[in-house]
Amino acid sequence: MNTDFLWVEQYRPGKIDDCILPTSLKTLFKSFITKGELSNLLFSGTPGIGKTTVAKALCEELNCDWIMINGSEEGGIDVLRNKIKNFASTVSLSGGKKVVILDEADYLNPQSTQPALRGFIEEFHANCRFILTCNFKNRIIEPLHSRFSNIEFRINPKDKPKLASQLFSRAAFILKEQNVDYEEKVLAELIKKHFPDFRKLINELQRYSVSGVIDAGILVNVSDENLKTLINHLKAKDFTEMRKWVVHNLDNDPVKIFRKIYDNLYDNLQPETIPHAVLILADYQHKSAFVADQEINFVACLTELMSQVKFK
Repeated sequence: MNTDFLWVEQYRPGKIDDCILPTSLKTLFKSFITKGELSNLLFSGTPGIGKTTVAKALCEELNCDWIMINGSEEGGIDVLRNKIKNFASTVSLSGGKKVVILDEADYLNPQSTQPALRGFIEEFHANCRFILTCNFKNRIIEPLHSRFSNIEFRINPKDKPKLASQLFSRAAFILKEQNVDYEEKVLAELIKKHFPDFRKLINELQRYSVSGVIDAGILVNVSDENLKTLINHLKAKDFTEMRKWVVHNLDNDPVKIFRKIYDNLYDNLQPETIPHAVLILADYQHKSAFVADQEINFVACLTELMSQVKFK
């Protein structure tokens, strides 16, 4: 699939120096380039934080031959075996190392595919290196952990202002390149909303840019009247209308919507079911920081509320 029209691909950094990273991580990756060596690496961290971008940039700067395999789309053991063997069993034409970037490796079956991957790594270790990316490192089996240098993409609170400022500059540059006007306060609010999911921010900016301007009109809030409509759908156990409500309100920050529902529990639920509702909201609010599809996560939360709590 051609993804050149996507801003997130068009403006993906090609060098480590251009990646938005904490200083400690950037220094580490630059040391790999200085030494001209690359070991097997396991990158873990939340979605959109830059794991895949760094993997590609390392390969490019080290002049490696590399391929990308997506674990969630091409994770079948036969597909994986054929792709890796066809690539890793040949010598690099450039004389450099060959690298397999296995994106979303935590989607690989831990009973079959991951143990097989361990065998491929051992078989081709002289000629090929592997970079695995994952959102949840606890889904990677221990025999793989022990064969990789584990690097966690984590942003400390003290690093957030600096990185958010860099992201603002990067986003402003993209909007200028694309001839899209923007309000600085609105762009700052979007960064606050999506940080540290850089990919999500860029994708949202491209989506909003269709109108030619990024302004306060995109910052929609959930009004009390709007929430009342949702509560009525939940009371009626009307899944179709509930899902339509979610689709129409996806531009809102999920955390704020969860909070709005939480603040209105006492007015709309039977007292004995409120504790259970709080646990449901807390669970799905936590998941919202990691899931790839916010709509599915939010619909699942509301479906659970609709079926398990009692409304007044």
